[in-house]
Amino acid sequence: MPRAAALRLLPVAATCWAVAGAAVLAPGASPWIALALWAVAALCTLAVLRASGRPTSRVRVRAAAGRLPGRFRMPRDAVRRALVVAVLAAAAAAASASHVAWAQPARASIADLALDGGRAVEVRAEVVGKVERRADGTLAFDARASRFSTGNEGQAADVEVGVRVAMDDVDRLARLDVGAVVQIRGTARPARAGERAVVVLWASRGVDVVHAAEGGAAAAAELRRGLVRAVGGLPGEGAGLVPGLAVGDTSIVSPTLDTAMKEASLSHLTAVSGANCALVVGIAFALAAALGASRGLRVAAGLAVLVGFVVLVTPEPSVVRAAAMAAIAMLAVLLGRAGVGIALLATAVTVLLILDPWLAASLGFALSVAATASLLLCARSLAAGLARAVPRPLALALAVPLAAQLACGPLLILIEPTVPVYGVLANLLAGPAAPAATVIGLAACLSAPLPWLQSGLAALAWVPASWIAATATTAAQLPGDALPWLEGWPGAVALAVLGLAIGFVIVLRSGGTRGQRLVRAASVSLVSVVVGAALGTGALTSIAGRWTLPADWSVLACDVGQGDAVLLRSAGAVALVDTGPAPEPLAACLSRAGIERIDLLVLTHYDLDHIGGLAAVRGRVGTVLHGRGDADARAQIASLTAQGAEATEASAGLTGSLGTARWRVLWPKPGSRAFPEGNDASVVLDVRGGGIPPTLMLGDLSASPQRVLTASGALAPPYAVVKVAHHGSADQDAELYVAAQPTVALLTVGIDNDYDHPRQETLTILEGLRARTVRTDKDGAIALWASGEAVAIWRERGG
Repeated sequence: MPRAAALRLLPVAATCWAVAGAAVLAPGASPWIALALWAVAALCTLAVLRASGRPTSRVRVRAAAGRLPGRFRMPRDAVRRALVVAVLAAAAAAASASHVAWAQPARASIADLALDGGRAVEVRAEVVGKVERRADGTLAFDARASRFSTGNEGQAADVEVGVRVAMDDVDRLARLDVGAVVQIRGTARPARAGERAVVVLWASRGVDVVHAAEGGAAAAAELRRGLVRAVGGLPGEGAGLVPGLAVGDTSIVSPTLDTAMKEASLSHLTAVSGANCALVVGIAFALAAALGASRGLRVAAGLAVLVGFVVLVTPEPSVVRAAAMAAIAMLAVLLGRAGVGIALLATAVTVLLILDPWLAASLGFALSVAATASLLLCARSLAAGLARAVPRPLALALAVPLAAQLACGPLLILIEPTVPVYGVLANLLAGPAAPAATVIGLAACLSAPLPWLQSGLAALAWVPASWIAATATTAAQLPGDALPWLEGWPGAVALAVLGLAIGFVIVLRSGGTRGQRLVRAASVSLVSVVVGAALGTGALTSIAGRWTLPADWSVLACDVGQGDAVLLRSAGAVALVDTGPAPEPLAACLSRAGIERIDLLVLTHYDLDHIGGLAAVRGRVGTVLHGRGDADARAQIASLTAQGAEATEASAGLTGSLGTARWRVLWPKPGSRAFPEGNDASVVLDVRGGGIPPTLMLGDLSASPQRVLTASGALAPPYAVVKVAHHGSADQDAELYVAAQPTVALLTVGIDNDYDHPRQETLTILEGLRARTVRTDKDGAIALWASGEAVAIWRERGG
């Protein structure tokens, strides 16, 4: 099939994707969208029938200012082809919108029942997605609900829900797997717009496994568990990777290695991706060919094995679409024609979106399509371009991960605004080991009836898996492994433009046509400017960053946006008070300050702007001093203690040391329930000595507990530094600040935040006390240290 002909199906897939996305994001409008598109499809069909009866169609082109001279003749076949594409695009888009419209009444009914008044719900469901352990220690999985109950009301259902539950709240945890029927009790919250799940259930009252999976699902689950047991005695991080590489089971991958795999752009190896499926199908195809099977039998054998593999690794939606992408890639390779592959890809995308319109809002689906399309369209051209600079075998090896990185990078920016510097190199090094680990690990999984063989194969799979683990760990530890990038859609568009420029630099010859030379020169200039700026920024936030900070700092307020993250340092020991709203800015601050280990982590309370960056310090904390909290809070603390931290609940009177400094907890009062969990129960800390000027950290305390704290006599003024409560909100008690006698008032606040923090009322209080006010929204990072009887101040913006 000529590539031009194959590309005609792209508008069909693109239109279907756009309309499906609009329908799932605005389901109330989906019936009208469907009706309009069915009408368009009908009109286009009539136009096709009319065009088929005419020898030539003449199209007159009109400009806004009048009629352009001349006539353009369009052959009948071209008109008919364009109209057929329009019919297919409108019909496919209408079908996907119709699916949403048909499903919406039942989805809305269940959502109304589950979310009415915040009542407790009880749901009977079948687990349809892999049970995964999150970083906070909770379990998450997707389930197909068959009945919802709230109080005395009950309703049959056939909708998908997301489930979160603490491990300790699952009855018969070992039986919780795909295919199991469960009873879920807890509360519901709305799912994000566009998600397939109608609601997300927090199973605060537990999950009971009514009965375990049966039939093929039970057999597949036992095979997966058998592989996990087989690698249990093997040493190092590689053991946990074997089940992930073979069957996508990441239950025993350590959080540290999981983070390293993501930073090195290798996390796709432990997900069941199109590459895994294609590898399995390729082996089946090759074996069938070796046995002399015909082409038809070889394809049939490959597809049969693919179906079995999907059942083994759990037939959740992400696996099914990965299998579809793999089948497309396999057929394209077998036929040796990229045009066929593009046509098949467009067809598969269209069919999948009709059957499951909610894929339109799935980033995983977009990544699968982008990766497959990049391999079909770009890998060969990139290999040819790279072969001009490096040996051809190396060019071929580099082209595949580079194509995937360029295509998927802009989408990944939407998850985390960083660019992995060593991603292509890490994939190049780990690439040869991945197929071996996958194939041998899969063989070990299937050899469960022969334990001696399974153990031997598991040990063999451990070797390449350990190489991959070492590659990921090394890449993640290299300086500047991730460069910061613009967030959101602006960042995605910017990286897409940069990726296109990189592609032009590689593919276009320096001695091509004039137009090609101009495009290449512009691309080289763009890439040079962006890479230079990124490397400079990365250096300032990592290797060279510590050179820009004053060497004597003892208090460092990180610029993490609207949130708290304050470092304290004495005699080489480091404390961190809160972690800000996200891990990326905190990680950049720690790297800039040269901080590898947090001796004392203080979590004043559990609002997102104070604990959102926990992922940046997990595995690096000695002691965590925390306030009281609910089940979610306890899960966060458990995620830290699971990686070696010692946890202590803070209450007034508790004391300790940090290097040669001393810290003392002033709030909350032990055993007091006068103030609820949250802002008013924030941990308040007094830290002084050992080079740290007397410092008062007020968390997010409001005026009422501030008054009680002042009256308690626990304050020890004057304080050289006071971290102003709640980012300078208006809910302050002026008498506390009068009593504290601050020399410097530290405000941790985000630029142009939605809360109008700091409020003028608070600034007026501080001005009346003649305190020097420093704030992270205007000053950036702020360093403070004792300088004789005074406090020295360094501002990132202004010195």
